[in-house]
Amino acid sequence: MSKLLEVEKLSISFSQYFKGLEQRELKVLSDLTMDVDDHEILAVLGSSGSGKSLLAHAILGILPTNAKVSGSIRYKGKEMDDELKQELRGDKISFIPQSVNNLNPLMKVKDQAIGYIEDEDERKKMYEKQRKIFNQYDLSEEVDDMYPFQLSGGMARKVLISTALLNDPEIIIADEPTPGLDEKAVEETINNLIELKEQGIGMILITHDIHTAIETSDRIAILYLGYVIEITDTKNFTGDGEKLLHPYTRSLYRALPETDFELTEGHQPSYLHIPKGCPYHENCPHQVRECHYELPELREVNGTIIRCFNPLVDGD
Repeated sequence: MSKLLEVEKLSISFSQYFKGLEQRELKVLSDLTMDVDDHEILAVLGSSGSGKSLLAHAILGILPTNAKVSGSIRYKGKEMDDELKQELRGDKISFIPQSVNNLNPLMKVKDQAIGYIEDEDERKKMYEKQRKIFNQYDLSEEVDDMYPFQLSGGMARKVLISTALLNDPEIIIADEPTPGLDEKAVEETINNLIELKEQGIGMILITHDIHTAIETSDRIAILYLGYVIEITDTKNFTGDGEKLLHPYTRSLYRALPETDFELTEGHQPSYLHIPKGCPYHENCPHQVRECHYELPELREVNGTIIRCFNPLVDGD
């Protein structure tokens, strides 16, 4: 396995005007570091509004123009500037967007799937490839000549997934690929993502669904208030979570109905009021003095990458 994509200390913020002319900085992602190898699925797990989609947009180079960005993104060791991002986007790096509104309402499905191809022979080959992939997702030939408004929500999402596969990408960023699909289609999608990984593709699976993350991925990166607080092997989500080292990750897992259904008090603070120190310390039952004043750095503990002064080791 080799590293396809590396993200290091990525921070994204936006300037906002509040109460007239008062300007403030809204930090959405902070000091985000992660990587993905070939033959690997890395799930990025966080609540809705945690900045997961902005990570995808930063990698693809499609952030809004008012975004303030710092940090480093590398593809196969090469720094990704705007030119390289544009070159890779839709080719070596494919994107499965979260919203079906990304489909062009004025184009037939088959035409927007393959994009503009001037050469007639090449276009014919791509239509054949498109039809083969659509068949894998039970999209009949009738779908080819439909417009997006004629598709059901599940069909539209299948079209988005199928379209991402047409250019034989090395990396796929899948932003919430399963909502709107029935149970059978969800299972098929998960199996297809795993099959693509086994063919050598590296994948970032962005999701708020912990079950999809566990069933699909090799590693899971946990986001909280825009910070990566733990990156751990998916196999550690087992038992009562004793192998999960961050208090938030363990609480998240233990809150599932099939584990302890153990709920914790408190709620996630607003991005406008991110606490000083560790972003989780206000709700953490294992906080220590440093948590209130210092932001913990990402470090490795027992093979897990964690942002915590007091990781849960030795059976805590």
